[in-house]
Amino acid sequence: MVQQRLPSLLPEPIGFGHRGARAHARENTLDAFALGLKLGATGLESDVWVTADGVAVLDHDGMVKRGLRKRPITEMRRDELPEHIPSLGELVDRCGSGYHLSLDLKQPGIGPRVIDTVREAAPDLLPRLWLCHPGVGELVELRPLDDDVKLVNSTRLNRLEHGPERRAANLAELGIDAVNMHHTDWNGGLVTLFHRFERIAFAWDLQFEHLLRPLIRMGIDGVFSDHVDVMVDAIAAEPPDPTPVRF
Repeated sequence: MVQQRLPSLLPEPIGFGHRGARAHARENTLDAFALGLKLGATGLESDVWVTADGVAVLDHDGMVKRGLRKRPITEMRRDELPEHIPSLGELVDRCGSGYHLSLDLKQPGIGPRVIDTVREAAPDLLPRLWLCHPGVGELVELRPLDDDVKLVNSTRLNRLEHGPERRAANLAELGIDAVNMHHTDWNGGLVTLFHRFERIAFAWDLQFEHLLRPLIRMGIDGVFSDHVDVMVDAIAAEPPDPTPVRF
């Protein structure tokens, strides 16, 4: 248990509403995203896919049921998808751009299309766009496309080949901004290690106050939760450490 608030790289943790406000509304819908922001989330999270006609859309598993069959979103046109699946452009139209947006890239090679979509719809959002992928190589290919977009290595502690210090150094060298791991992977020393290399530390699957507050005291820079109200209250209960703002 961390008793004293360790410093963060951000003025306070970003509170990402997981799939919008999943505990409060149908996940990955415009209503869920809007509700997440209304409840106080400072960030939104979703998975992103690109349709057969090149439209970036927000959905979790990337499959759509048609009769007795399921079809991949990647093989369908935008106008063939159910109404509840929003496009990335529609998210910006409904919710604006005054928040952080974390998107898991679910197909190989779609990062450029996602960046272009945000650049066209809301260029001011680019510095708060966090593109997540488990493959470091996939992220490295995106770095030259935009200096402002944030790149996130989504992984687990037991998958860090050669250990966390080597991974932190590698991410810093390659210009990848952050690492995102399950909350059970983190401790105060590990957060501090990534901060030493000026890498942002995110933690996901934080649904309860007794899990959120210790992570915040560790100096974690962003948390992902289905329960936006619980997350917002937990962040407010742990006053931020007055450190320089980087993002």
